[in-house]
Amino acid sequence: MVYNRHILSKVLEYLQFFPVTGLIGPRQVGKTTLVKSLAGSFNPQPIYLDLESSRDRVKLSDPRLFLKEYSDRLVILDEIQYVPELFSELRGIIDEDRRPGRFLILGSSSPQLMQQSAESLAGRIGYLELTPFMVSEINPEEQQKLWFRGGFPNSFTAPTDELSFNWRKNFIRTYIERDLPGLGLSVDSIVLEKFWRMLCSFHGNVWNAENFSRAMGLTGKTVNRYLDFMQQAFLVNRLLPFSTNEKKRLVKSAKIYIRDSGILHGLQDIISFEALAGNILLGSSWEGHVIEQIQRKGTDRWQYFFYRTHQGTECDLVLVRSGKVEAAIEIKYSSSPSLSKGLRLAMEDLNARKGFIIVPEGARFPLSENVTVVSLYDFLMQDLIKL
Repeated sequence: MVYNRHILSKVLEYLQFFPVTGLIGPRQVGKTTLVKSLAGSFNPQPIYLDLESSRDRVKLSDPRLFLKEYSDRLVILDEIQYVPELFSELRGIIDEDRRPGRFLILGSSSPQLMQQSAESLAGRIGYLELTPFMVSEINPEEQQKLWFRGGFPNSFTAPTDELSFNWRKNFIRTYIERDLPGLGLSVDSIVLEKFWRMLCSFHGNVWNAENFSRAMGLTGKTVNRYLDFMQQAFLVNRLLPFSTNEKKRLVKSAKIYIRDSGILHGLQDIISFEALAGNILLGSSWEGHVIEQIQRKGTDRWQYFFYRTHQGTECDLVLVRSGKVEAAIEIKYSSSPSLSKGLRLAMEDLNARKGFIIVPEGARFPLSENVTVVSLYDFLMQDLIKL
């Protein structure tokens, strides 16, 4: 089955405006497949170079000479982080001719890890992030499979759960042994694997670098550096706390989530949905999956936070626009949730316009005048758009 990636139209829009469009995201998320599907939209055909390949890197030994031959074509530069010196060359080439749609660069790390692009191509490049599959890109009946397997295309579309699990285990191993070191995180593979697995114990919880560093036998500065790096490699999400009331004693550290739920389950050796259903990780896994889907669907229309006081008032996700809390969200793996005191007090503290309790499935129903129980699919396809 072919799945429609929503970002495709955005890529075409950026190519019509920016001299350089940067498509970023983790390895194996489908960046190369997506841009190759664009080939038929261009005449003449784009030039594609895989910069992880030594044969293609040789072609750019004199980048100006090579690229001059194809100045009338879109040039796609895949895995550009392997040739960081190319960024400064691209700046000179673009400044001589600032037509839109000259280059499409693909990278497996954030612009912060590709500092050369931030410095060399400022004002010339627009970035888009390709994520694993979203709920809105799949069939509604496949939602449980998306949560369990995660959204990486090869994992999600595998013929069986076992093959999906094996793909994810190999993905994790390759990232530890090759990809993360290739992006600049030079750490012993055993230490890195332990770090990634231990992050699972913080999934959905407030980050405590002191406790984590003690368990790892590393300094707090070191574990924070590892965490920063994995966030910039699209593997970890750090959700910040929201604060407006100086009189409240609020939690000030971020909450940590493994971004892809399938990778989380792979790291914890959860091989079937039945095993997940009986695992202590069930609730926090669902919470992280919901937050990831909302952030990807809502993109930069919102600011995203959690809210928690030391007195126990909390909600899992706060959607903020222009400093105002538009929605306070509680995430429950339940078919019959109730309105908790924590959410009610959080909505009062935040003066939230609406409240939602997001559950896996079922018909929506109100719990109070401004709090609604709704499935993730309905929230993404209806409520989030209307907020």
